[in-house]
Amino acid sequence: MSDLIANILDLYLDIKHWFNVKKRRKFEKEKNLPKSIVLHPLTKPLLVFSLIFIISTLTFFYFRSKDEFDIKTKEKLTKISKILEDEKQQFGSYPKLLKSIIRNNPLRQNINQDFWKNEFVYTLSKDSLNYNIISLGKDQILNTLDDIKITNK
Repeated sequence: MSDLIANILDLYLDIKHWFNVKKRRKFEKEKNLPKSIVLHPLTKPLLVFSLIFIISTLTFFYFRSKDEFDIKTKEKLTKISKILEDEKQQFGSYPKLLKSIIRNNPLRQNINQDFWKNEFVYTLSKDSLNYNIISLGKDQILNTLDDIKITNK
């Protein structure tokens, strides 16, 4: 029943709009005026709704992508940690440089960079038994709150 009422109201608004357009055109002809644009009554609400939708969508994706880089960097650090553990099992110690785990593997070409395109800071302890890997984060400055760290200690 409510659909029927909504359709009747919509039809009424359409008819009313076209009568207004016809009156406006007649007035413009009588006064020798250029044609003006007569907007449909639903144009303004649809425009407002569209703007709200676009702004909310952009805001959603902004905050989602903001955390996405952190999550992907943490996943990459975990993957590097597993590779380093495999290196230690195979060769008896961790590599001196993080770039050495790339070797000739094309899938590991950018493994030493986080998602902000900064190289990870890789430090090895003096006895070569422990390591730290630090992503500089979004601000690209070491030892700040946004740094992402992983260690085997």
